[in-house]
This record gives sequence, C-alpha cells and structure tokens, in this order.
Amino acid sequence: MPSRDIYHNTVKNALLKDGWTITHDPLRLEWGKKDLYVDLGAEQLIGAENAERKIAVEIKSFVGRSDIDDLEKALGQYILYYDIL
Repeated sequence: MPSRDIYHNTVKNALLKDGWTITHDPLRLEWGKKDLYVDLGAEQLIGAENAERKIAVEIKSFVGRSDIDDLEKALGQYILYYDIL
C-alpha cells in the first residue's frame, strides 16, 4: 500500500461534503501481475438522470525538491492510470 499524501484527508472530506461516496480508499488497479493504487475511488448519484458518475482521484502535494520532477511523476501516473481504466 502506498503512503498517503499530506492532503489525503482534506480531499476526502471535500468529496464527501460535495455529495460523493468514497467507494475505495485506495482504489486498486490490476495491471498484469502488478497492483497499482489510486488514492481514492468515488461515485455520485445524479438524481435527474438516475445515473452514476465515477471518478478516481490521485492526490499530489508537490512538496518534493523540484516542481518539475513532481509534475513529471504526476503526469506519468495520470497517463498510466488512464490507460488502465
């Protein structure tokens, strides 16, 4: 299991206040024989359409030595998770 970002609980609480239901904390993705973890999985019921919206949330604080290194890592994770989902 990955360590949680310093803003994990803040983001989780904001999602809950906005009407989202946290379904996974963390959300596990399978990629071949490997497991990857997105910080949160959530869903929200849309009353008017009676459909569900689902999201995967990766939380980043950008507190490393270099903002560019942090951005490269975040972008790489986004592309990888997008392709798996």
